[in-house]
Amino acid sequence: FQAPNEYHEFYKLGLGEPIPLSAAQGLNTGDLMDAIVKNMPELPDEPEDVDSIKIAFIGRPNVGKSSLVNKILGEERVIVSDIPGTTRDAIDTMIQREGNSYILIDTAGIRRKTKIDIATERYSVMRALRAVDRCDVALLVVDAEAGITEQDKKIAGYAHDQGKASVIIINKWDLLKKDDKTFNNYVKDIREELGYMKYAPVLFVSALSGQRVDKILLAVESVAQSHSLRVSTPGLNNLIQDAVQQNPPPTFKTKRLKIYYAAQNGIKPPKFTLFVNNAGLVHFSYLRYLEKQIRAAYGFEGTPIKLVMKTKGGSEDS
Repeated sequence: FQAPNEYHEFYKLGLGEPIPLSAAQGLNTGDLMDAIVKNMPELPDEPEDVDSIKIAFIGRPNVGKSSLVNKILGEERVIVSDIPGTTRDAIDTMIQREGNSYILIDTAGIRRKTKIDIATERYSVMRALRAVDRCDVALLVVDAEAGITEQDKKIAGYAHDQGKASVIIINKWDLLKKDDKTFNNYVKDIREELGYMKYAPVLFVSALSGQRVDKILLAVESVAQSHSLRVSTPGLNNLIQDAVQQNPPPTFKTKRLKIYYAAQNGIKPPKFTLFVNNAGLVHFSYLRYLEKQIRAAYGFEGTPIKLVMKTKGGSEDS
C-alpha cells in the first residue's frame, strides 16, 4: 500500500465489481476474504493419515534434508538451494509405497542458538523442534564431510529425549574420499559421539546420486515397528529373572535390590516398569545392564526404551 488511507481496488478474478479496501481502517477486508474463499477451486479431501508413519528430516542447515525428500518423492517438491535457511517451515508431504503410507516432514536447518539472529529463523527452529515432537521417526541427516558436530549431538539428543525412533542418515557419502578403513572408522566415530543412540541404525546415502536412498523407508519401517513393539509379560519376567541370577544387583549399605516382577506399560517408546523392594537402591549402571538384556532378547533397534523402577506400594524412579 502506498498510503495508509488510500483505497485500492481488488478484483475477483474478473468476476463482479471491484472491492474497495482501506489499509488503515481494515474496511471491507472481510468482504475481500469472502470473495477469495468463494472463488477458490475445491480441493480433494486429504487422505486419512491415522495409519501413516510421520518422518521428520532433521539436522543442521545445508546437509541435504530437502534433497533427500525430493529424491524419495521422485520429484522436486520442496525447494533446494545452497543458501542456508532456504527451508523456513516444516513441510508435510504424504506418499504411499507398497501399501504403506508415510508423511515426510522437511524441516528447517537447526543452527546453534548463538547463530540465530532473526525472528524468522527462530520461528523456523521452533517449527523444526515441533516437527520432532509430532513425528514417529526422526531421521538425523548428517553431512558426511563434516562428520558429527556438536550441533548434531544436540539435535540428536532432542529426538532421543522425546523418545522418538531414530535413524542416522550420513548424506553426501559419495563426495567423501575413502579408503578401506573409512567406513568402519566412520561408524566407530558415530557410536562414540552419539553414545546414547547406539540403538539407531546408520545409513550412508547420497541424495545427489540416489545411492541407497531406497533403503531409507525400509529402515523407517523397521524402527517404527520396534517403537510400537509389545512383549509378553511372562517372557519379560523370565528374562529379568535370568538376568538377575547371572548378575545380581550390588548391595548398598547392606541392602540389596529385589525385583519382584516386571510389566510393559507403554509404547512409542517402549516403557517397562519393574516393581522392586526399594527404588532408591537402583544404580544407573544396573539399569543399563537390564536394558542391554532386554535389547539382546527383543531387539528394539532404532528406538529408545524406558525402564522405571517402582517401589512396590510406593513411588517410582527412572
